[in-house]
Parts: sequence; structure tokens; C-alpha cells
Amino acid sequence: MREKRIRIGVVAPGSRLEPLLAERAGVIARTLYNEHAPELVFHPQCFLSLGHFAGDDATRAEAFLDIANDAGFDALWFARGGYGSGRIAARVLPELNEAAASKTYLGYSDTGALLAGMYARGFRNLAHGPMPADLTREGGDEAIKRALSYLVDRSAATLEPKVSSTTPTAAFNITILSHLIGTPLQPDLAGHILMLEEVAEYMYRIDRALLHITSNPGIGKVAGIMLGRCSAIPPNDPDFGQTEEEVMKHWCAVSGIAYLGRADIGHDIDNKIVPFGRFQPR
Repeated sequence: MREKRIRIGVVAPGSRLEPLLAERAGVIARTLYNEHAPELVFHPQCFLSLGHFAGDDATRAEAFLDIANDAGFDALWFARGGYGSGRIAARVLPELNEAAASKTYLGYSDTGALLAGMYARGFRNLAHGPMPADLTREGGDEAIKRALSYLVDRSAATLEPKVSSTTPTAAFNITILSHLIGTPLQPDLAGHILMLEEVAEYMYRIDRALLHITSNPGIGKVAGIMLGRCSAIPPNDPDFGQTEEEVMKHWCAVSGIAYLGRADIGHDIDNKIVPFGRFQPR
């Protein structure tokens, strides 16, 4: 029996979340846990709109810090990706306090910029996994249940099968990690199993990003790379002629990094959770 009701704050460091999705996430939480349901608090910033973004950079940064630095919240759940996390990273990372370091963070896609930056600064309760915006996908309820089971119970059943308490892991979108290479947000992944996934990128762009990633000396220290799902790849004229796995195997061979097979992650409802570092049960 839990000693207290878990409080989960939700912010949108990139694009806007539709209010209906927040309502649906709350219904799922209450259905899943009944009277023990976590309290989901969607920061009003989630529903702002300024062009592509859920509010300007200062507003999004303030909302992130409101939740992250508040000891009354047990977890910070990213509402969705889109683009924008990297724009606020330099503002928020130096301002994070002890309360921020103790809570759990969950998100993927563009939010990888903040997850990477926090991991580089010693934060350890970070994970790549589903967000409320996954409710826009058919069957998205299952992804939300998985995320809540991790945030509330740290359930091992939610994890990508290669995750363990012995070998550290990390997971990123390919394009996001490529853009972080060489910046202050790049974390030390030596000895980690690195899992990578992609969505809606041409094969030649995936190839180019993997060239960049695997050529980096820091990435060369990983224990190996696993390839998640690469979905919605646009057709290329002429056809690239290689699959995403063939491309990954090529760059792993060139760089001397071990290729460890496929990972059960991706921009879809089956996206399993990958903690940063070694998995620690609650």
C-alpha cells in the first residue's frame, strides 16, 4: 500500500497539448488505480499556443521549473515532443534544485534534449517513454497505462526487455541525439546500451545522422547500440537501397561499436520504457 498519493506534474517544453488529451489521461489514471490514482496536474502552460510552441521560451522554461523545483511533485511527465526542449535547456538546467534532482522524469522524442542535459548533470531518475500526446495514436491508452505504471509503481513489466539493474541504458530519437553531439547537453554514455529510434525521416538523413553519432569519440565508448523502430520513412527517389538496420549495422561496423539487435522502442503505442542508467525498482 502506498503511503501517499503520487503527484505527477505535466509540462510541454515544445509544442501545445490539446486539453482533451489531458482529460483522457486523467480518466485512464482513475480507471487504472481507482481511489489510489495519482494526481495528474497539467500546468496551464501545456495549453498555450504561440506559433509552433506552447508559449514563448521564457514561459515554457518557467513552467518546467515550476514543476521540477516543487518538492510537492513526485514526477515530471513531459506532455509531448514537437520541438522546443533544446531552446529552454540553457535557461532551466542551472536553476534546478534538490527537489528537481529527486523526482522522476518521463518523455521521449524532442524532450530527449532535456533528459540528456539532466543526465549529463548527474540526474538519475530519467526515462525514455510514452507521453500524454500518444493518445492521438490509435490504441494510445495502452501507452499511457504503461507510462503511469512506471511513474507510480516503477513496474518492471513496462521496460524494454534489455533494461536491467546491471548494465546502464539510455534511449534517444536518432535526429535529436545527432543534434546534441558536441553540445553541453551531450551526456557521458560510456558503458551504456544505447537504444535509438526514428520517425518520418528519409533514409539518407538517418544514414547521415548515424554517421555523425557513431563517429563521436564519446559515443564510441558505449557498450553497444540497439535499433528501435524507424517508422513513417518517406519514399526517396531514387530508393536509398538499404534498410534502417542495414544502415545501422554499417555504421556500427565502421566505428567498431557493437550492434546488439533491435529494441522495442519507437514513436508508437508499443514504445517501451528505457531508464537512463541502471534500473532501480521503487
